[in-house]
Amino acid sequence: MLRTHHLTKHFGGLTAVRDVTMEFEQGHITAVIGPNGAGKTTFFNLISGMLKPSSGQITLDGADITAAPPHRIAALGIARTFQSTTLFEHGTVLDNVIVGHRLRVRFNLLDVIFNTKRMQNAETQCRQRALEALELVELTAVAHRLVSDITQEQRKRVAIALALATSPRYLLLDEPAGGLNPEETSRLAILIKQLNTLGYGICLIEHKMDMVMKLAHKIVVLDYGEKIAEGTPAEISTNAKVIEAYLGSEHAAA
Repeated sequence: MLRTHHLTKHFGGLTAVRDVTMEFEQGHITAVIGPNGAGKTTFFNLISGMLKPSSGQITLDGADITAAPPHRIAALGIARTFQSTTLFEHGTVLDNVIVGHRLRVRFNLLDVIFNTKRMQNAETQCRQRALEALELVELTAVAHRLVSDITQEQRKRVAIALALATSPRYLLLDEPAGGLNPEETSRLAILIKQLNTLGYGICLIEHKMDMVMKLAHKIVVLDYGEKIAEGTPAEISTNAKVIEAYLGSEHAAA
């Protein structure tokens, strides 16, 4: 269980995240929604170690990971993607994904210089895990193409494959369907559902509410950095406070 306890982040006089307590279960899909500027990405940055909270605590299976750096968070099994795909444009799809598993192998500068057996084994292991991740996201056919030559949907899938290559337990997906058309969004939703059935705990930030309502087991709503609601899609879609702050009447249940 991944939990946040009264998590708060101040930037000077601005409070981006205020007193947010939340639970993410392995094997479940949780969606974090809210208006632009609600603190959603800041919340992800706190969990992934990119930002340190002003107060509060983050725990994984009861262990305090609040002060852990990003590489340690990743090693503990929490991987994330970003709103904008952060890939090496002039590298191949496979080379981009290979990077993800390097935190799971051990080698040093001398291993690199002399191309030791340990280095060769590490590279073989990273390559194998990258190929497995690409198979999961259905990109094996473009493994050797440059990232600059693939579609936006494929780039989104590469970013997810890169996260999968770290061998995570939890995936934090920041607007995974951003910039995709409805058909591409539907295909990506199918992928996320498939990953969930494999046991990954998934938390996603997403503005495409049809996708969220179909995928999520639980939805958490942030507004001005505060959690204003938490519940199933059915409960959230009929919550008057959420409808007023974010959803609008078109998403309210009849």
